[in-house]
Amino acid sequence: MTHQLPLIILNELDYSYPNGTVALRKINLNIYRGELVGIMGMNGAGKTTLIRTLNGLIRPSKGTVNIESENIEPKGIGELSKIVGLIFQNPQHQIFSNTVEEEIEFSLKSLNLNKEEVRDKTVEVLKTFNLEKYQDRSPLNLSGGESKKLAIASIICRDPKILVFDEPTLGQDGKEISFFTNLLKEEREKGKTILIVTHNIEFAMEFIPRTILMANGKIIADGPTKKILTNQYLVEKSSLVLPQTRQFALKLRDIGIECPDDIFSKVEMKDFLANYLKTKITEA
Repeated sequence: MTHQLPLIILNELDYSYPNGTVALRKINLNIYRGELVGIMGMNGAGKTTLIRTLNGLIRPSKGTVNIESENIEPKGIGELSKIVGLIFQNPQHQIFSNTVEEEIEFSLKSLNLNKEEVRDKTVEVLKTFNLEKYQDRSPLNLSGGESKKLAIASIICRDPKILVFDEPTLGQDGKEISFFTNLLKEEREKGKTILIVTHNIEFAMEFIPRTILMANGKIIADGPTKKILTNQYLVEKSSLVLPQTRQFALKLRDIGIECPDDIFSKVEMKDFLANYLKTKITEA
């Protein structure tokens, strides 16, 4: 990875909202092609502002955003949206067609496809996302999970190189999260670069290799997720909570059971406890 240039380079980014709120302070960040990166921190840390600089929705007050070695400052939102697909936290902020089918068709129309290609691609996307049964329904009448799925479908069908998700697991049930994680795997296999803003620490621990922690508009940590999110100091500084498995491991230590530091998942904890109890029973 050190031999390739970063796909995204953020250099000394500052941004303040018109009301005077400082949202970004001297952000320096490199993201490499094919990476899956989480961005975490409390509300107001600057996460959403940061990702909106990537497709031109927010133009930094100072600093530069470079994608594929080009400063994006002269590029319009329409041009950038073909490279960076941003899926908002609230799907209603990006869905506006009369039907589910029309939403996909509209998203595809900017790709210079003919009518037949748009039609075929729309059918394919509806099937992939299991939205065929809703194709004639208004997006306003979808459940929260289905409308989020439609928002994701309407961006992914354009095949942008960079996918940016803002709280994709919020309000989703286990089945929907499973669908999303499979989708992430498929998109990564296509070589996509993926950024995910999330508060879901358990999800990040299991699926996201690299995590950036933000607080007060600054990046306060950047590294392997399992190291970052089990560091009590960093987690507290960014106003998050330790993962449940880490909290449980610390409680076990309090009662004299030495739990290894490299246990991160519930399955690993279950295996450790099973082996521990088996050893204790054998010793007895």
